[in-house]
Amino acid sequence: QVQIVEAGGGLVQPGGSLRLSCAAPGVRFSFYTLEWFRQSPGRQRERVAAISSFGTATYAESVKGRFTISRDNANKTLYLQMNSLEPDDTAVYYCFMTGIWGQGIQVTVSS
Repeated sequence: QVQIVEAGGGLVQPGGSLRLSCAAPGVRFSFYTLEWFRQSPGRQRERVAAISSFGTATYAESVKGRFTISRDNANKTLYLQMNSLEPDDTAVYYCFMTGIWGQGIQVTVSS
């Protein structure tokens, strides 16, 4: 069974930063577009960012200029650098690749 393991969430004050990671050693990583989604209570799951196999990144309007998605194909790890965090960024964040979801990781932005 393919396993994807997320790390890096937690509690941060508004304006702070966090870096999420998503390790997928059993996935044919380099061939696929990789994505981050998030879901907060009462809201639909939304795509936050995606990065193609060529390294082209796209972002939701709400996070443009604040979040950066990147990938390390050699180590089969996906990252999401989140800067200037706002309370509205509070959510469970999920990585998604080759049809497989990560377990989700909580990010809470609060003073």
